Amino acid sequence: MGLFVAGLLAAEVHMGAPGLRAWLPYVLLLPLPVWGLVWLSRLRVEVVEEPSGVHLRVGQAHLPVDVIARVAEVPGSAKSAALGRQLDPAAFVQHRVWVKPMALIVLDDPEDPTPYWLISTRRPAELLAALDRARPQADGD
Repeated sequence: MGLFVAGLLAAEVHMGAPGLRAWLPYVLLLPLPVWGLVWLSRLRVEVVEEPSGVHLRVGQAHLPVDVIARVAEVPGSAKSAALGRQLDPAAFVQHRVWVKPMALIVLDDPEDPTPYWLISTRRPAELLAALDRARPQADGD
């Protein structure tokens, strides 16, 4: 919808202005909706220390690291299987189509029906290393 509106506005200016000014609105207006979609679809994945303990934050969701049983990297070649036949319907999934690797975070929380988190991340090894560093600290509290 945004591309349509930007194209329509650019076409209106194009009809009323000759020369370079006719093409300038296309160059300026058409990238704006694309940038807006990319900006709105961004997802921050981080391990943060809070007063209540160390947490994994994925967008608005957060998970205490002391309920994590194990973690694993899902390569891009295994992504379709992880999101297809092998996907548990109760799992928490944050999937971005354009990000190939994923992180699998298996939970050990009897009060939570979610068996695992499956998260798209460009740097799964760094995320898993940060979770491994944070888990012993959370267990020692």
